[in-house]
This record gives sequence, structure tokens and C-alpha cells, in this order.
Amino acid sequence: MAIFALSAKLAVAQSHDLDIHNDNGRLYLLHHVVAKENWYSIGRIYNAGPKEIAPFNGLTLNYSLRIGQELKIPLGSSNFSQDGRKEADETFVPVYHIVETNETFAHISSLYNRVSIENLEKWNRIKKETVKQGTRLIVGYIKVKTSISYLARGGADKIDAIAETKNTTEINQPVVKEDKKVNAIVEEKQEIKPVTPTPSTSNPNKAIYTNTSNNSHLSGGYFSPDFTDGGNKASGTAGTFKSTSGWNDGKYYALINNVPVGTIVKIIAPATQKSVYAKVLGQLPDMKESEGLLVRISNAAANELGEPEGQFGVLVKY
Repeated sequence: MAIFALSAKLAVAQSHDLDIHNDNGRLYLLHHVVAKENWYSIGRIYNAGPKEIAPFNGLTLNYSLRIGQELKIPLGSSNFSQDGRKEADETFVPVYHIVETNETFAHISSLYNRVSIENLEKWNRIKKETVKQGTRLIVGYIKVKTSISYLARGGADKIDAIAETKNTTEINQPVVKEDKKVNAIVEEKQEIKPVTPTPSTSNPNKAIYTNTSNNSHLSGGYFSPDFTDGGNKASGTAGTFKSTSGWNDGKYYALINNVPVGTIVKIIAPATQKSVYAKVLGQLPDMKESEGLLVRISNAAANELGEPEGQFGVLVKY
């Protein structure tokens, strides 16, 4: 497998949702590695040390990151705030919780350090009685270095916060339900628990990934509801890159030139008449393996298309 030169220059190509997750009290964000990123450049984005990020993911700093790899970015006192306190050289950037069916503000508060109901209402300019399933709710702020992290562009110098959290046990107003059509889509976007690799007995070079969640993804992948056909299309040859994402959660990724990062593209394999939807992580890396290719997709996406992990013809729509 080719080894990419690592640099922080392409960090700006990363697409961020900044949706927060809670794993038994451990708060984190998800980051998908793009070409030329390393532990240190990723750490600078989130104001988190590489020595924190690597063990949080069960890895060491000697581990070589792969394009499309999903990393958990820990949120702690050094880079996460709910009380409006930060250093002078830092900027507040909101992080979000996706409201689930019948989820109460009390439950949301319990997930994120007992943040006060008053703060949740103030930050989101909303009353707890009006929040609906699928709402992206601000539950705190990541503190990033203003002069180093490009996330600071979407942040603020101050937040209006009540420093002392309040007891939320008496508040138990259920969330208002959306209509069934909206729910069908939103439910697909609930948190997917981390996948656990286990060795394959049939092929030692490939891992089988077991999803511990009961969630299933829509036909074509997790990103299919977000696809918009803008009338653009291109035909050419596709290659692959290795990624742990997609084998069970349906999160497929692509590298393609001249398509904005974060765009959801539809990739069709004429030979099998199958299609997948993938999120663009960045441009094709400047290397021999990319010569003559229109796009590179994660190996899980190629598997969904029924194509081998080599080169094959595709039609890309976006």
C-alpha cells in the first residue's frame, strides 16, 4: 500500500459535522482522515494533543493513519466548555447533539455533564417543549486556537452561558414527534456505535467488521438521504482506498477532483448496475496510483458495488 506524505496543508479539506457522541461518559467528536493529515495536524484542529487522541482510539503514535479512517477526538476540560470560560487565544465553536425519538431535555442534559436546561434553551434559541426529533441541538462548545484551527472561522469569542448547572430531574417533557416520512430519514442518522474489527478466516488481509448497533442504513449507504442531483455527471475509472468505515454503517467516502468537499455523490457501476452514495473527503492525492482515475472510493463502497478492490468503470453523479 502506498505511503502518503503527511502535512497539515490539506486539513482545510476535511468535512466536519461537529456532532458530539457519548461512550459511557467519554465525550468525543468524529474526524475522517484526509490525505496528508497526521496525528499532530489533526490535534491542532481540535486543540487536542496527539498523546490524548491516539490512546483514546486504542492506537499509538507509531500507527500510520489511513485516508477515510474514522478517529474519535476526545472532549475534555482543555478543549470543551459549557460555562463560557476559555483562554484569550481560543475561539468557541458549537458542537451538536441530534435529538432522538421521545428524548427529553433531562436526558440530553445527563449525557453532557448535566448542562443546564437554561443554557440549552439559550444557546439554541428554543424552548424545550418545541424541540423535535432530528434537531441538531447545541450542547456545548469546543475551544480551538484562533490562529491555528480553521474551525475558528465558524466560532465566536464569547458565549452566553450560565456557569452553574441546575438539577434537571424534575423536567421530563417529551420531544414532539415529527411526521413518519421525516422520521424514516432521521432515524437513519442516529449515532452508529464503533465497529470492532475481527480477523477473517477466509482472507487474512481483510477484516470483518461487526456493528454493535441495531441501526441499518438505507439502500446505497448512510448518505443516500443527503444526495442532491445537480445534473452533473462524469464517466471514468474508479480505484479504491482502504477504510474501516462503511462495512456495516454504510458510511462510504470518495476522493475526486473538482467536486466540493462534503458533496454527496452517487457512484454507479454499469457492470453490476449497483450504486452507492459517498461523501467527498477531498481531491485525488498526487501519486502514481491515482493516474488515469476519475475517483477513488473506500473499499467498503467498492464491495457494495460488487466490484473488486482494483480498477473498474463508474458513472458519478452529483
